[in-house]
Amino acid sequence: MSKKKNIIITGGAGFIGSHVVTLFVKKYPHYRIINVDKLTYAGNLANLKEIEDAPNYIFEKADICDFEQMLSLFKKYEVTDLIHLAAESHVDRSIKDPFTFAQTNVMGTLSLLQAAKNSWEKDFSNHLFFHVSTDEVYGDLDFDDTLFTETTKYDPHSPYSASKAASDHFVRSFHDTYGMNTVISNCSNNYGPYQFPEKLIPLFINNIRNNKPLPVYGKGENVRDWLYVEDHARAIDLVFHKGTPGETYNIGGFNEWKNLDLIKVMIKTVDRLLGRPEGTSDHLITFVTDRAGHDLRYAIDATKINTELGWEPSLQFEEGIEKTVQWYLDNPEWLDNVTSGDYREYYERMYGGE
Repeated sequence: MSKKKNIIITGGAGFIGSHVVTLFVKKYPHYRIINVDKLTYAGNLANLKEIEDAPNYIFEKADICDFEQMLSLFKKYEVTDLIHLAAESHVDRSIKDPFTFAQTNVMGTLSLLQAAKNSWEKDFSNHLFFHVSTDEVYGDLDFDDTLFTETTKYDPHSPYSASKAASDHFVRSFHDTYGMNTVISNCSNNYGPYQFPEKLIPLFINNIRNNKPLPVYGKGENVRDWLYVEDHARAIDLVFHKGTPGETYNIGGFNEWKNLDLIKVMIKTVDRLLGRPEGTSDHLITFVTDRAGHDLRYAIDATKINTELGWEPSLQFEEGIEKTVQWYLDNPEWLDNVTSGDYREYYERMYGGE
């Protein structure tokens, strides 16, 4: 691929997307990075303060489901490559509103694929469509030693994971049918700075900080594989530059935790960093009715990306949690603005409502 690139990164104001945009803008000053984000509730340009004035960074408020708008952006910026992270991603929201997830995650992906096809079809060789997906497409695992591999059969159990599975299939179909260079990555649960506090780790950090209940689904025995978001961004960088077109790469932390054990680590860490006696916040744990279709266990086998591309996570969970908790405690204004919704008012004045 040519060294000069004009790369659209969708969802770049979101949690993972903002880390990827920041990494690419800083690491590749000769690339032009176009952040395309609709600025829904989870999009926050405050995540990008560090690079918002960089000469190789551009922000475009746009809806990926608007095909004509996507086509015009491809033309306007002579887009060479696309890294697609924009998605509705909260499982609980998908259970309440599956239509939105199908529209954004399936039709939005198809809109981007078709815009890329129309723009690149004279010569696909110097272009890449990189689709960032989730391990939830694989369904769940028993409490044994099995892991999700790149060849694990898809078995989605929630409207969210079904929508992501469908989008993965569309991406593969454009590779197989039209010859477009595509890659897909399926990643385990991310955590770290700038995560919207509807997700477990920032929600619980905020609740412990404010002495609010910590709602735990069922008995807290569900297991997740956790990955620090900056390690995920590094993996995306590697797959983008060195991955083989048509391939899938699983990205995981080799870092499985039962939800209840994870929460206890978080309580201990937050209390310690706030100078509270150990055990102060233990009473906040509140068991609630289990989520519908709640998968038992996710666990990624990241051997392929390790052996082929040399990637491995840099942080173990205790280190990552320490950094994460410290960041949220050091940035209470960010957390309070997001929790209250105040951050939305500024962007609606700047860019208009949705």
